[in-house]
Amino acid sequence: MLFNLQRYSTHDGPGIRTVVFLKGCSLGCRWCQNPESRSREAELLYDERLCLQGCELCQSACPHAITRLNEKLVIARDKLHSEDLQRLVDCCPGQALTVCGEARSVEAIMTSVLRDKPFYARSGGGITLSGGEPFMQPDLACELLRRSREAGIHTAVESCLHVPWKYIEPSLPFLDLLLADLKHVDGNRFLAWTDGSAQRVMDNFRRLAKAGVRMTVRVPLIPGFNADEASVRAITNFAADEIGVREIHFLPYHTLGINKYKLLDQPYLAAQTPLDAPELLAFAEQYARQKGMTAWLRG
Repeated sequence: MLFNLQRYSTHDGPGIRTVVFLKGCSLGCRWCQNPESRSREAELLYDERLCLQGCELCQSACPHAITRLNEKLVIARDKLHSEDLQRLVDCCPGQALTVCGEARSVEAIMTSVLRDKPFYARSGGGITLSGGEPFMQPDLACELLRRSREAGIHTAVESCLHVPWKYIEPSLPFLDLLLADLKHVDGNRFLAWTDGSAQRVMDNFRRLAKAGVRMTVRVPLIPGFNADEASVRAITNFAADEIGVREIHFLPYHTLGINKYKLLDQPYLAAQTPLDAPELLAFAEQYARQKGMTAWLRG
């Protein structure tokens, strides 16, 4: 299940890349900027601003789940099933209702990826699997990486590593670069903010390092969670000393994904304003370089 396929990307690995976004994630990060990626299933997004008054097409398609009350659309999301979402695809002329999530074959995905092979060759680019968490669909991830490697295309994966090792291991022979989140090394804080296990993530990092996988660590800096010197120091120490990573990217918190929560009718539980901490960013960059790492600040 995909929720996007983005061509000509330049921020998800080296060169010009095609990014394949797979649905499903085992974490529940408060600050997640792609909430539509969490569920493995297709989901309905609704933008009230685009809704055409007087239009009844969606109500006709799903009368048991979509009604109007005082001229406002009311969606009973718990009553929507996969068959309903199929009927709603391309149903709305104003694009107020859109379905996020599409089942697509490996062949269809690879057709899109191979279309830009000349650009990969010229720029040093390739394919990047992202999400969600790509390794939540281990068979699909492995097959896409294998087919890309056989086609001579550079391969990368963006991962939170919060999956069983058996989901990751089959893809390793076909993986050129791993871009992996290291959100925190404190288990209690990690659990409170992500509903997950920091130990699982760190164990996977250790196994990847032992396997010799080329890795870049990414650290989202989140107010109240890890945007402090002690957390940055602990995360950087683990990356440099325990797994021997030599490149680290610090990603300051932003709020560009807040509106997606409204589209999904979900609450947003993180800070309402972007991170404004130039001194912390300077510290993070300087400390990482003291540990012998190449450090980047990325917006």
